[in-house]
Amino acid sequence: MNSRGHFRGSRVACLVAAILGLLSSSLSAAEPTAPLRLPLWPEKAPDGSGGWVSPENSALTVHRPTRPNGMAVVICPGGGYGGVVAGPEGHGIARWLNQHGIVGVVLEYRLPAGRSRVPLLDAQRAIRTVRLNARDWQVDPKRVGIIGFSAGGHLAATASTRFDLGDPGAAHTLEGQSCRPDFTLLVYPVITFGGLTHSGSRDNLLGKNPSPEAIERFSCERQVTRQTPPAFLAHAVDDRAVVIDNSRLYHAALKAHGISSRLLELPDGGHGLHGYQGASWDAWQREAIDWLKAR
Repeated sequence: MNSRGHFRGSRVACLVAAILGLLSSSLSAAEPTAPLRLPLWPEKAPDGSGGWVSPENSALTVHRPTRPNGMAVVICPGGGYGGVVAGPEGHGIARWLNQHGIVGVVLEYRLPAGRSRVPLLDAQRAIRTVRLNARDWQVDPKRVGIIGFSAGGHLAATASTRFDLGDPGAAHTLEGQSCRPDFTLLVYPVITFGGLTHSGSRDNLLGKNPSPEAIERFSCERQVTRQTPPAFLAHAVDDRAVVIDNSRLYHAALKAHGISSRLLELPDGGHGLHGYQGASWDAWQREAIDWLKAR
């Protein structure tokens, strides 16, 4: 080969190497940051009655997007308060949120086992934790929401109706952070503990014979105030496990208090929306993202 051919070959090789380098850096930029898992409680956790117990398996898993937009959502999977379905209703949701620049924080909350306040305490601490770590996780502390599915939807709605704004004298600590969500997303949620409830979720949270006061306190539609955050709800009309009237009650309560609310009534899918797939599953995700963007 003459010198001219050698020079041309070298240029081609350099060009190929440069393209491969760009592709490599582009692919690595598209890869999300490895999830961060951390304990929800350091050593002991409150039992809801003034005592302290083992934190059990409670934890947060933080999924951070490649290009964060400043928004974060605490994710409460379902499970009827008898388990936590952290796969499709947890980490799967976090990955979907990451695709839209949103930090997804999967909450593995403690099960009540006769301690009705325990899941709520865990959800409240999760929201405070996100706000305390807002700078490190590239989150705007005023854009922290919560999403829940089924009984996890009940937990998300409870956290949205029963909250505090933190201790003003402890601004740079966990206790100083507000646990009020800025917005709520509820997908086929349990809302009421009245006649239209999912009895399994109610029994697991409150026991077989809850008092009228406990039913009132944990029926989220009855706890809405003008300070309750806006909500997006999605529910299939053919859901037999958790009937759509649960979502309708919460939607109506928000509207009655002048709070922005959107209820997407899906034509089919049942509970779980055909196993987290298909037209109804895609529809609520698309509509939820549009709702968040509009906010």
